[in-house]
Amino acid sequence: MENVTNFDFEGLFQKVAEMAATYGIQLLLAILVLIVGLMVIKSITKGAVKMMTRSKMSESLIPFLKSLISISLKLLLIISVLDMVGIEMISFVAVLGAIGLAVGLALQGTLQNFAGGVIILIFKPYKVGDYIETQGYAGSVKEIQIFTTTLNTPDNKIIIIPNSPIATGSLINYSAQPTRRVDFTFGIGYSDDIDEARKIILQIVESHDKTFSEPAPFVRVVELADSSVNFAARVWAKSSDYWDIYFDITEQVKKEFDKRGISIPFPQQDVHVYNHK
Repeated sequence: MENVTNFDFEGLFQKVAEMAATYGIQLLLAILVLIVGLMVIKSITKGAVKMMTRSKMSESLIPFLKSLISISLKLLLIISVLDMVGIEMISFVAVLGAIGLAVGLALQGTLQNFAGGVIILIFKPYKVGDYIETQGYAGSVKEIQIFTTTLNTPDNKIIIIPNSPIATGSLINYSAQPTRRVDFTFGIGYSDDIDEARKIILQIVESHDKTFSEPAPFVRVVELADSSVNFAARVWAKSSDYWDIYFDITEQVKKEFDKRGISIPFPQQDVHVYNHK
């Protein structure tokens, strides 16, 4: 009982109060720095985006650099805040390295996507606005992020594809060249006039206001099929005019064939019925 009575409670409370005052102030200051730091990072990121936009930097690169700047600054802020609280940075770096190794092994796919994003932005197989086909999907490139590429399909669907398979797989960029060749196949019946049909097709493709005269349009018989004589028609045009030309000429050829009495065969079967008594 005497030991308890002689215990210096007043000294203990004083030490606790001093520690609370010291570390409490540090903690509050660290929280304040964290809040202000996040606000500053947000402003810096916005300013960087405005500068990159004014400098006419590639639209594909801006979202990537924005994310990279934001993540890097936030990591530095967190390290500074932990140092203010009193956590020893040597121990913290060691723990962070161990955690980083574990996370790296767990997120191998994510790191591969990051590397794929870097490769895409360096070699530029496509850019924002290009119409591409990759990994079984096709659409216009809307965004190139650190880990993914976002496509917008013609029917307004959003497709998000990881960067790694895009960077290492096959890809078709329909917008890479300013001009494209538009290919058609038209079939006529075996009893129809080949020369007349060729003349009609050639006249239609040459008269379209969006096709080029050079290289000259090509219209020739390409196949003697089971039920039709097939023509291959090839014209050159701007890549942006591809679908307008394709739809216009296909419709015009059908209407003109109907006017001139040229048939467009379709698969048929003759069924013979025998009545056995």
